[in-house]
Amino acid sequence: MQIFACPACGEQVWFHNLTCSCGAALSFDVAHQEMVTADAPCRHRDTLGCNWTSLHHHGACLSCGMTRTHPDLEVPENRAHWSETEAAKRWVLDGLVRWGWFVPPDDGARPVFDMLAERTSAQELPVMMGHADGQITINVNEADPALRAQRQAELGEAYRTMTGHMRHELAHFLFWRLSQDNVFLDAFRALFGDDRQDYAVALSAYYDKPPAPDPAHITRYAQAHPHEDWAETVAHLLHLTDLTDSAAAAGFVTGGDAYRQGDTDVLLNRAVELAISMNHINRALGQPDVYPFVVTGLVREKLRFAHRWLRRVES
Repeated sequence: MQIFACPACGEQVWFHNLTCSCGAALSFDVAHQEMVTADAPCRHRDTLGCNWTSLHHHGACLSCGMTRTHPDLEVPENRAHWSETEAAKRWVLDGLVRWGWFVPPDDGARPVFDMLAERTSAQELPVMMGHADGQITINVNEADPALRAQRQAELGEAYRTMTGHMRHELAHFLFWRLSQDNVFLDAFRALFGDDRQDYAVALSAYYDKPPAPDPAHITRYAQAHPHEDWAETVAHLLHLTDLTDSAAAAGFVTGGDAYRQGDTDVLLNRAVELAISMNHINRALGQPDVYPFVVTGLVREKLRFAHRWLRRVES
């Protein structure tokens, strides 16, 4: 993620800032990738802390406009969880915008989000995160760090965040968009496997007997089905791109805009070096690794494939 400048005083401001220390009200103009004065704010600015500009006067921004359903706000914690979930969505969507998705030249379908909570004013209900035919369901309760940590431990995952959930589910949506191209599908199946195999059966088999880690997959869950392999691969491509971009913005490394880097190996080499260094620093503080994964040669091949199909901007 880039670091921005206040349009009023030029001081450094961050992606989530609603105001500058000088007192100026800020909005993020996603189309131009800059902070502007908040003269056309998203209508969810006050309720959810959204700092993006609206697409229409007094309307919703690009990100909030994708949300079809919100959680039951009669349950006190649901608003805070929804707000944090929307913040994660904005972060991830901005990276995809920088790759050329969801901008005016892209005339394809946009994702539709149902933001649901397990607790409603009437009862408690299970919420299954997932994607189906352009619609993404997100469980906002996972914005609670204690609940998320509990489920991370139960599932034996090395990483579980709201940003990660957004990247994973949007990756499923991007597959749905790309799968309309038979050239993509043929190349995908040659590398990831046949996505037409029964998903429910494959997932049941995965949970009945979780496989040992495999060097051809970035995570264990990626082994469940080719769809999950793709979603995990794309999520990690976004993790590593944003890691590199954020480090460059903070002055830790040089190399320009990571989202415009067309050479996947250059991008991955820089990202892996950064991850190793940051893991080392976190260990000095007794903290978990920032990026606790190994990018093998087989995984690199899949990351290169995803990078080629997802980048829609020139280097």
